[in-house]
Amino acid sequence: MNPTTGRIIPSFAVSLAIIACFAGFSIVIADNVATPAPAPAPAPMKKAGDLIKKQDPAKVSARLMEMATPDNTHVIVSLSKQRAYLLVGEEIAIDTPVSTGKRAGMTPSGNFTVLEKDPNHHSNIFGDFVDGGGRTVRGGVSLKIDSAPSGTHYVGAPMKWFMRLTEDGVGMHVGMLPGYPASHGCVRLPVDIAPLIYEKVKVGTPVEIDP
Repeated sequence: MNPTTGRIIPSFAVSLAIIACFAGFSIVIADNVATPAPAPAPAPMKKAGDLIKKQDPAKVSARLMEMATPDNTHVIVSLSKQRAYLLVGEEIAIDTPVSTGKRAGMTPSGNFTVLEKDPNHHSNIFGDFVDGGGRTVRGGVSLKIDSAPSGTHYVGAPMKWFMRLTEDGVGMHVGMLPGYPASHGCVRLPVDIAPLIYEKVKVGTPVEIDP
């Protein structure tokens, strides 16, 4: 009996209301049917591409590239901006995205010069272990920490248009640019930009790497 209306509440409806209270959801009693509150819609999942920083594309000055020679150019690399610049005097002939060392200090900062040029260089540290048939058994290895499995040999990773900057192997060359620092220390360049810079520098060209 409801004391205010004088109506009789069916015992099963009372029981249902008590159960719903303890279960933590709201109900509406209509024709003896309990309706749970709608569940919130799940948040949309982010795609991998949304998590990768987008870099501005390379810019090339045709006028300055005509003027550029291995005798009048120098290179500046900015680790914080993840950009490299080929300069003629104080004017920027090429402004390009790069990918440098994935941890601080892997790409050293300071003043360097191009020590060696090799258009078809292969790494003597990083690469793959392949079998006699040329099939990769283990990829992305480092000779500093990995040993070749039996029956395999080491093949160095390709570093097209390599411009060496240090005796221990840091240089500029073609590589993947995921949008953030990801190399083992080298300065990775876009595939269409590396040969342009390679052509306009020589052994002895100054390269400044800024933090």
